[in-house]
Amino acid sequence: MVTLNINGKDMQVDADPSTPILWALRDNLDMTGTKFGCGAALCGACTVHLNGQPIRSCVTPISAAAGAKITTIEAMQADPIGKAVQAAWVKLDVPQCGYCQSGQVMTATALLRSNKSPSDADIDAAMSGNICRCGTYQRIRAAIKDASKALA
Repeated sequence: MVTLNINGKDMQVDADPSTPILWALRDNLDMTGTKFGCGAALCGACTVHLNGQPIRSCVTPISAAAGAKITTIEAMQADPIGKAVQAAWVKLDVPQCGYCQSGQVMTATALLRSNKSPSDADIDAAMSGNICRCGTYQRIRAAIKDASKALA
């Protein structure tokens, strides 16, 4: 058993310490908001926050999260920045298929937490590890700018 702090709550996970956080969330805790994309930390669909920093949960073992705080997409409505990002996503109709969007929202939230007024270059750099097969990158950038203005 491994104890993980997820969205502010300690949760017991009965899994091997080498199990990726993604599979502990999805398979052991039934938290399916975090998506599996590539399994190689290349697409960003599995992005969660570990102590406030965006990480790829598909390659990060639960042993690396012991004593740390994991935040998932399920907690974004309770987070002022996450809520503003989600509101901007809806307002600007960002998702097309939507599969990558939880990872996109998690990365955008981390960006706005560290940079309240990001430039296009800042947004592009922060979001570069998140792939959207539908190509909604312009709407993603616009939504991040909208959320930034809403938080100002």
